[in-house]
Amino acid sequence: MKFDIFCIAENETLLCALKKIDENKKGFLLVIDDGNRVLGTLTDGDIRRAFINETNINDEVANVYIKKFERVLIDDEFSKIIEYFKDNRIKFLPIVDWQGKLMNIITKSNMHVLLLEDIVFGLDYDFLSLDEDKLEHEIFNRPWGLYKTTFLNPYSQSKIIKVKPLGELSLQEHKRREEYWVIIYGMGEVIIGESKKRVESGNYVYIPKGCKHKLINTSEDSSLMVAEVQLGDYFGEDDIIRYQDIYGRK
Repeated sequence: MKFDIFCIAENETLLCALKKIDENKKGFLLVIDDGNRVLGTLTDGDIRRAFINETNINDEVANVYIKKFERVLIDDEFSKIIEYFKDNRIKFLPIVDWQGKLMNIITKSNMHVLLLEDIVFGLDYDFLSLDEDKLEHEIFNRPWGLYKTTFLNPYSQSKIIKVKPLGELSLQEHKRREEYWVIIYGMGEVIIGESKKRVESGNYVYIPKGCKHKLINTSEDSSLMVAEVQLGDYFGEDDIIRYQDIYGRK
């Protein structure tokens, strides 16, 4: 069964459960019977709490797992899943048939990837095959401050940009994307083509593809924070043509 590393029987040990949780990297298991019916759930947190209460690692799962849990039916609407995941305590949901047999599994991260990627799917979709790493992006340091990508797909990218006091992005242009900036916090100066204007919290800036532009934090003691959305067909850092840079970058 394709969900083997997510399932465990009542009579298996907590040690076995921990090994499966370590293998599936999701932090949970579904407890099932011989007929593949879902009986309950078991998380790494449940096991930790059991150990605090002096449960033995070789004790059976039956003594620890949670028998009251949320589930959705295979013919339910996806909107029901969205409603369940509004509860911060719910991180995953088994999808079952009318007999309670396991048909699928979806995590909250799976749902976020689906919604952001605009994937067409039914509740029989292979949710666990989705790349949840798309939701995680590093913070990149630059001489002028830092940025973090918050979303990336083949036709758009969004970032949060933080420019340190008196920091300046290079005068640059992009051949394959246009950009939209919203000033979140602080004040500064924006150069777009031949024009220059002051910006502050709440201001919006549009940068057409192929247009020279620059962002400057004019404050000596406060950061400038910007939400950036890029639209195009390529978002690599090598689509930056620099004309001027106070940090000497080419």
